[in-house]
Amino acid sequence: MALLVDKRVTSKLLEAESIEKIFQIDDHIGAATSGLVADARALIDRARVEAQINKVTYDELIGVEVLSKKICDFKQSYTQYGGVRPFGTALLIAGVDDHRARLFETDPSGALLEYKATSIGSGRTETMEVFEKKYTDDIKLEDAIILGLDALHSTTEGVFNASTIEVGIIELSNRKFRKLTPSEVEKYVERVIKMHASETKGKDKKKKSED
Repeated sequence: MALLVDKRVTSKLLEAESIEKIFQIDDHIGAATSGLVADARALIDRARVEAQINKVTYDELIGVEVLSKKICDFKQSYTQYGGVRPFGTALLIAGVDDHRARLFETDPSGALLEYKATSIGSGRTETMEVFEKKYTDDIKLEDAIILGLDALHSTTEGVFNASTIEVGIIELSNRKFRKLTPSEVEKYVERVIKMHASETKGKDKKKKSED
């Protein structure tokens, strides 16, 4: 299971490291956010508390779907009362249940959908086209990272920088969430850049031969 985000640094004066959009919720669960940063942080804190309550109460890790539904119920309650506003953020909640990868999307209304691969935020249309074309059910973790970066590449308009990309992974074997280091991300980004350069070169050769 892999979560990827492009932090879209809008000013050269801004430190990309200060922007965080992928968070660990529990040992086996991570989340990616899109939207209002403060709202996302509040929901992440809520999710962490729910995970810890479950661990203390039942002495077991919370299920990914159970946690996602709790967060959706919380978000939905903010859409029906006066004096409050909906949370202005969407979440992707990813984790592993019984050696099975789970991925849930929740929007500001509190709606919950499960996906094999999905995208939130700007560029969703382009990334979903890549996923629908290239995703397979038997995809391996390393290939999933490459696919995610390939999808991000389709939205960057030629600006593809490892320093603005975050990647979080959960391996089925150990059910442990972790973020890739900048050097690890850089290696994957270089592979995707070379892959696209090779594809472009191949297309140019084909076009010349046709001419």
